[in-house]
Amino acid sequence: MSVKPKVAFYWCASCGGCEETVVDLQEALIDVASKIDIVLWPVALDFKYSDVEALADGEIAVSFINGAIRTSEQEHIAKLLRRKSGLVIAFGACAMSGGIPALANLTTRKEIFRRSYLQSPTVRTRKKLVPSGLKTKNGVELPLPEFYETVHTLSDVVEVDYSIPGCPPTSDLLAGAVGKILSGDLPKRGEVLAPKVALCSSCDRNDSKPEELTLEKLRRVVDTIVDPDLCFLAQGLLCMGPATRDGCGQSCINGNMPCSGCFGPTDACRDQGGKMIATLGGLLTAEGEDLDKALEALVDPAGTFYRYGMASSMLGAARKDGSK
Repeated sequence: MSVKPKVAFYWCASCGGCEETVVDLQEALIDVASKIDIVLWPVALDFKYSDVEALADGEIAVSFINGAIRTSEQEHIAKLLRRKSGLVIAFGACAMSGGIPALANLTTRKEIFRRSYLQSPTVRTRKKLVPSGLKTKNGVELPLPEFYETVHTLSDVVEVDYSIPGCPPTSDLLAGAVGKILSGDLPKRGEVLAPKVALCSSCDRNDSKPEELTLEKLRRVVDTIVDPDLCFLAQGLLCMGPATRDGCGQSCINGNMPCSGCFGPTDACRDQGGKMIATLGGLLTAEGEDLDKALEALVDPAGTFYRYGMASSMLGAARKDGSK
């Protein structure tokens, strides 16, 4: 009887949405589960780290790791899974590029602790305490994971074989990746397992975009009656489609919302935010003081252009040097 390949799922600094993608396989999950042996999946099954440590190096066929690296525990388990796995896949935007957790790189660990543990309206405590690396309770030392100064991508701490983008990735991409792994029909290492083109290339609204598109100013969705058939950029709404990889199934577009960029840049784009800023620079007609007014709707530039990619961007790369 053939031995089923061992598979691990692990989450680091994430929201759990990538785990939902696994569940969203629905009936296909039963078929997939029958062909693999899941050896770690903390969100769903009661496995221990010691179970993984007991495996031989390379015994796990593939580990799907989602979430960014924020703590020493997350880095430790990522390195453990790297050693025990033939393949490691960065699963989702947070693992690939830092995701929304990496927006915390715009501030400091000290400020995060101050706000979360001392100043939050929901905190009621007489002692002004923040987490530290070692606590003693009843004579027993309890080490806590170190909270790093900077949010890191998975590839910052271990070698990543493949990446699957998205916040979260689609179940179709996951099923396709699992199918390729089981069949052995994988592309060269380092590739993103999603289309190489930008979202605009497959967007149903692409034909509605004027040949010579110009914008007087940007608008916010909350202040606009959005035309469900017209290109968002043509309506003055910032859509990250031109700077974002295809493969999401246009979920946001079909919900009459502009792309927010969760699939990250294409292979041809070094910096997603920079690409989108350059695109807008070529579309906006305003200059000087009028340009400030044209951009008033852009209330959070960093959170807009680098919502999912701060940790892997040119803007966020410098802070990672010696930050742990």
